[in-house]
Amino acid sequence: MRRPLPTEAEAREILSRRRTRPAPRPAPKAGRALQGLIKELDGKLGRGAGALEPRWREIVGERLARVTRPQKLTKGRGESGGTLELRVAGPAALLVQHQSEEILQRVNLFLGPGTVEKLRIAQGPVKPLPDSPVTPARKAAAAAPLPAHQEAELKASVAEAPDGLRDVLERLGRAVLGDRGDRRR
Repeated sequence: MRRPLPTEAEAREILSRRRTRPAPRPAPKAGRALQGLIKELDGKLGRGAGALEPRWREIVGERLARVTRPQKLTKGRGESGGTLELRVAGPAALLVQHQSEEILQRVNLFLGPGTVEKLRIAQGPVKPLPDSPVTPARKAAAAAPLPAHQEAELKASVAEAPDGLRDVLERLGRAVLGDRGDRRR
């Protein structure tokens, strides 16, 4: 025999007498949950090829950095050092092979002594390095001094300016007058 459903008032009374479990807490965010594990693994395994990539140009030099990229760093078993796999643009592999000892020394200087013992070369396309901030050639070259009459006119024109501003205006004037002289030639 079927039981009749409770009325609305009876349902409220039943629900008020029963205690329900609190809602479970939401799971922590993945980054926070994995933070301890990542720190532990970083302590055990150290930095990988990703740590080399941003400073690769400084580590191996401009010439080698154009034709090589660090791909993978595997840790050696036991106390032996690891192996660094480099992606090398085709014909440059021979150059890299001849300079492998120097590359290993430089990488170990960056990562720590004995971190890398072997170099594995994988030939293939190498994506270009991001451009480094280069100063314009004009800035690198020393500006030629102004002729005496122009220098005197410049100093007279900014003589009434306050001290800090006067120096800045003189430099600006020299740059502008020097630039005009270059255009006339």
